[in-house]
Amino acid sequence: MLRSIAYHGDHVRILDQQRLPHDTVYVHCTTTAEVWECIKALKVRGAPAIGMAAAFALAVWANRASTTNLTDFLASLRRERDYLASSRPTAVNLFWALDRVVARAATATNVTEARQLIENEALAIQKEDEDVCRRIGEHALSLMNDGDTILTICNAGAIATARYGTALAPLYLAKERGIHLSAYACETRPLLQGSRLTVWELQQAGVDVTLISDNMAAHTLATKPISAVIVGCDRVAANGDTANKIGTLGLAILAKEFGVPFYVAAPLSTIDLETATGDAIPIEERAPEEITHFHGHPVAPSGTNVFNPAFDVTPHRYISAIITEKGIVRDNYQEALAGLKQSEPALK
Repeated sequence: MLRSIAYHGDHVRILDQQRLPHDTVYVHCTTTAEVWECIKALKVRGAPAIGMAAAFALAVWANRASTTNLTDFLASLRRERDYLASSRPTAVNLFWALDRVVARAATATNVTEARQLIENEALAIQKEDEDVCRRIGEHALSLMNDGDTILTICNAGAIATARYGTALAPLYLAKERGIHLSAYACETRPLLQGSRLTVWELQQAGVDVTLISDNMAAHTLATKPISAVIVGCDRVAANGDTANKIGTLGLAILAKEFGVPFYVAAPLSTIDLETATGDAIPIEERAPEEITHFHGHPVAPSGTNVFNPAFDVTPHRYISAIITEKGIVRDNYQEALAGLKQSEPALK
């Protein structure tokens, strides 16, 4: 299974997802600025993956930092943290991972110890994510039967995480166990993460996948035996409202209309109890050229006004269940999610 991020002490190796599916190219980042650019330009994407990339960026920075004064080192570390956090505003994993690393470094008694703690914490985040994704997959698989077909959007697979993915994890686990699951993947306009990434990685794994354009979702739900819609997420508010790739809200509304369960695969790290409802989740808006141009060629008249939100928010009333690494939450999201988050180890 392809890994999207690898840490090598003096650099972070990042799979350039903008070049997929035609070219498998890795970017070797030796500075926080280079990782920031990879996150901003979507060379690395997926909430868990950008958190890991940012954590490793701090580790690379720490290994190169020349100061021997702990106070100065920690102050500079916090500045690097804030800089990396500015790359994308919606995915809470980015801030969660950065804050974990900074909090761990703050327990050091000298710079040498701080460097080691930063590296250890970043590696721990990666290792934990692989386990989290596997457990999400186990819980999701318990909701499915041999022969089921799921519908998904964007890419919440192995290259968006440490391994397995979130929404795609049950497909990988089913493949390992000889259980036949198949998928329909929305192409995911405007950047085509569904067609370029989800279809590509599922084909690589030998999973039966069919590509549809986003505006075919209603017809697909009406005419094909879709057992469930399952999506990833970038942030879950305290009440269960969920931000995910633009187009997710439409799928949720359609799923409800057609009586198809709509599941959100959500690591606990994406649950933000400080954000009361989805109305408070900041929604990133991206460059107009993502819509007005395709492969550098204009596909709209010059000067066209563009609204290009990268995410939308699905109200919790459309969500059948939120699948976490610690179990499946149905209804009463406010209380249930708070209980699960309280069981997480606190930052020290």
